Amino acid sequence: MPLFKRKTPPLLGIDISSTAVKLLELSEYNGRYRVESYAVEPLPPNSVVEKNISDVEAVGESIRRAVKRSGTKVRDAAAAVAGSAVITKTITMPADLKEEEMEERIELEADQYIPYPLEEVSLDFEVLGPSEKNPDTVNVLLAASRSENVEMRVAALEMGGLNAKIIDVEAYALENAFRLVAEQLPEGGHDQTIAVMDIGATMTTLNVLNDLTIIYTREQVFGGKQLTEEIMRRYGLSYEEAGMAKRQGGLPDNYIPDVLEPFKEAMAQQVSRALQFFYSSSQYNSVDHIVLAGGSASVAGVDELIESRTGTPTTIANPFADMSLSPRIKPQTLSNDAPALMIACGLALRSFD
Repeated sequence: MPLFKRKTPPLLGIDISSTAVKLLELSEYNGRYRVESYAVEPLPPNSVVEKNISDVEAVGESIRRAVKRSGTKVRDAAAAVAGSAVITKTITMPADLKEEEMEERIELEADQYIPYPLEEVSLDFEVLGPSEKNPDTVNVLLAASRSENVEMRVAALEMGGLNAKIIDVEAYALENAFRLVAEQLPEGGHDQTIAVMDIGATMTTLNVLNDLTIIYTREQVFGGKQLTEEIMRRYGLSYEEAGMAKRQGGLPDNYIPDVLEPFKEAMAQQVSRALQFFYSSSQYNSVDHIVLAGGSASVAGVDELIESRTGTPTTIANPFADMSLSPRIKPQTLSNDAPALMIACGLALRSFD
């Protein structure tokens, strides 16, 4: 009798960001998750530009290396397209339609909602539940993305030796993983308005959740790459060397006051600015909590700085806080990478849908 019994075939969460491929495999036993394997594999420069894959072979090769490094035996995978590449709309449909009838009807009517030719679009929908205004209808979430966005990810996974089972949307993957982080927050995140700042290498995404559901998303160009480039410029290193030095240390004494502190200030400024945008375009004028995700969230002390600048309690996302780990996972390494693994975690959780 296997200890970790699988109700559904496991899926690898594969997050393709602009600088790395992040792989995560989870299992579940008695309602508790366990990290079975994970890997973070760097991507060659410019193989993904602002979340669009521009070199499928390079991304496929990095996926293959991540699979090998992680030691996983799983070959089915879930990946995600960026929110900026997806159009979502909530529409109402008669409650008595069967799924096939609903699908036909949505395909017939989709051109009203989607500004692209339908033959260029991948469509999906999910029934959210009964409509408040009319009990005979249901609200249906329609999501559409240009087919090329989806096909590039499918092709990269296949080149990496994996089968693409699910292509999700990054914001929904983040929302999925966020419920694990919410358990560590006051009130478990219920009835709270929480800002999740995902500060990646080139893009920063603000997702605001109210009562654990995303109500606002905005992307801006800013990220840890600016710190890497400043290290290169100041210390005459290559991009790869600068990236290593940023993670492992060993830079001259003036690095912290002259390079790292100004970058942390810039991060705090980006967070404040993104929140101001949110306040000016919504009925909210404050959030209860800020959660930092993405690779740049690992910069030491940035949570305290942002908390003091914004006056809002700030924590660093760790979706693995309550998980057990397989023996091959190094706890310290996982803990350092945790904020950058939110989307991979949300995708890996699709195994248990």
